[in-house]
Amino acid sequence: MKISARNQLQGTVLAITTGPVNSSVKVDIGGGNVITSMITSEAANELGLKEGGKVHIVIKASDVLLAAD
Repeated sequence: MKISARNQLQGTVLAITTGPVNSSVKVDIGGGNVITSMITSEAANELGLKEGGKVHIVIKASDVLLAAD
């Protein structure tokens, strides 16, 4: 599958917190960095996500906001 998003990372699923509608998925991308994604619980089940499993992270956003102290 080819996609237009250029921000693609690989990682390992650290934890999945499943709720009735959404699930929080924490992914270790290396170097002590963790990305958390909120997806539907239905999507998490369809993808067969499991702790320790390998995943691809695709980031596509029209806006990225930064804030400094």
